[in-house]
Amino acid sequence: MQDKGTTVNASAQVQTMASPYRVQVNDILSVNIKSTDSELKSLLEIFRPTEQSNAQINSQSLYFNGFTVDVHGNIEFPILDKINVLGYTTDEIEEKVKQALLDTYLKDVSKIFVTVKLAGLRYTVTGEVSGGGVLTLFQDRVNIIEALANAGDIRDTGDRTDVLVVRQYPDGQKIHHIDLTDKVAMKSPYYYIKPNDMIIVKPLKRKALGAGQTVTQNITTFASIFSVLLTTYILIRGN
Repeated sequence: MQDKGTTVNASAQVQTMASPYRVQVNDILSVNIKSTDSELKSLLEIFRPTEQSNAQINSQSLYFNGFTVDVHGNIEFPILDKINVLGYTTDEIEEKVKQALLDTYLKDVSKIFVTVKLAGLRYTVTGEVSGGGVLTLFQDRVNIIEALANAGDIRDTGDRTDVLVVRQYPDGQKIHHIDLTDKVAMKSPYYYIKPNDMIIVKPLKRKALGAGQTVTQNITTFASIFSVLLTTYILIRGN
């Protein structure tokens, strides 16, 4: 990244813009409930998916054992029935689940610990990258540089100055632009990706015109074209 004169101060101190993610429809949540009270442990086993207790957690097990947010923004929780989580952060959902347990089955003095996480940050990368596709990272925060590196990084023919981020909103999808060659990109609200983002890396103009990926390839291509044109001209003059 370069300083293109768009940074706020001379010291180039960059403040990242990473607002808390708010849960959307079709997100999958991992909910874990624990207690230090031995009397509550047997009760809390009801809220823990059987396969998740001992199995290694991966994207496949989380898909089947996690809690999927339905079209109404609810997750169907054991015994507690449906809990609306649409538009809430994971911290807020932790409090909702904890309060529902206390109000329904437990006492206010019960010591329970609720942890809610997104079941992996799933996103798509396509275009001029070495290895695109639908990818999942098990991290709370992932910036666009990490996301692209996980996809094999941008090829030499990719345009780093105008990377597209297609993001899902309640009212539909929107396309955003980010220049990864400028330090100010680290302040962009699209620098940190969100679940279900689609990252599109466009080709450079030279590739769109059919040129090579390197300077040597470009010279070879233009030399070949010049040679063909010169030969054609000689043949025409000879006739």
